[in-house]
This record gives sequence, C-alpha cells and structure tokens, in this order.
Amino acid sequence: MLSAYPELVEFLPCESPKAWVNWALENQTLLLNDHAHCEKKAASTAMSLMYRYVDRDNLLHKMSRLAREELLHFEQVHKIMRKRDVAYDHLTASRYAEGLRKHIRTHEPARLVDTMIIGAFVEARSCERFAALAPHLDEELSKFYISLLKSEARHFQDYLELAKEYSNEPIDDRVAFFRDLEEKLITEPDEEFRMHSGPPSLM
Repeated sequence: MLSAYPELVEFLPCESPKAWVNWALENQTLLLNDHAHCEKKAASTAMSLMYRYVDRDNLLHKMSRLAREELLHFEQVHKIMRKRDVAYDHLTASRYAEGLRKHIRTHEPARLVDTMIIGAFVEARSCERFAALAPHLDEELSKFYISLLKSEARHFQDYLELAKEYSNEPIDDRVAFFRDLEEKLITEPDEEFRMHSGPPSLM
C-alpha cells in the first residue's frame, strides 16, 4: 500500500512493530477515540502555525488546506464512532508528540524548521500506521483508512518542503536527529495504547 510513497517509507526509521498492530486491533474503540483526537490536534496545530507565522505565505497556504482536511477527517472518524455507539472521551496524550517537541530549538527560524520536521514525522507515521492496520480491519474501517493515505502522504510532503524552504541550511542533520528519537518512541514499550504509542509493555 505504501509502495506509492517511497519517499515517505525512506523517511521513517522503521515499520510499526507487529505487537503495536495487534494491540490496536484489540483496542479498536480506543483506536477510534485517539484517532479523532489526533485529527483535531493536527487541525489545531496547523491553525496555530498560521497565527504564529503570518508573514510566511507558503506556510499559510499549505496549513490552511491541511487544517480543513484534518477537520474533515475528524468529522469522518466521529461519524463512524457515532454509528458504532463509541463515545468520544477525553484521553491523556501519548508520549510521542511531546517526546519529539521537547527537542525543538527556541530561536527562529530553527524553531519553525524543527516544528515542520516533526510535523512531517507525525504525518508520515500516521500514514504508515493506517496502511499497516487497513488489511486487518472490517470493510468500513479498512476503506476509510486507505482513503486517508493520499492526504496524509501529501501532508508529510508539505511539512518537509516547508522545513527546507524556511531553513538557512540543509536540514539533513535535524531530520536524522528526529528520526533517531522517533524510532525510540515507536519501538520502546508503552503502558497505554495510542495511535502513536510504542508496543505494549510486558509488565
């Protein structure tokens, strides 16, 4: 499924652990809940960037479109949840996003560049996980997750292109830095299942 997106596959440090895929299949109610939260957070992040960087024309264009698409995805997930009588509950955030964002540099444009690189990893990982789950889900969810691949892959590209555009230097070293962090966050065990958690802890 991801063969159409070779740059995305190469960008990520690893595939999602099989143990995480099995954990997701055992917790589909929680999967839908956290997926909805992720789409809403993604839209909120895009809007926040638009407010913070009002002088970045290409960013405004790409983030505006991204925010609209993420809100549509939220509506689609929420519709599926309502159809299945799945309550939309408050959830604690996974360690994934914070584990990446705490390493964002504080001066500009480095802060913006790091934020864009992290956005690329989040979107790429979401795309990879939808593809990993789709073959194992019921027909409705499988079709829905497959339908998200194209937009998630484009969001990955948008974030990566913006990182390159606004950086004063090549971004390869920062991408490699965050790739190492991302691999640890994806492969090290977690106690709570989330869309971007690691595999289940054996404890």
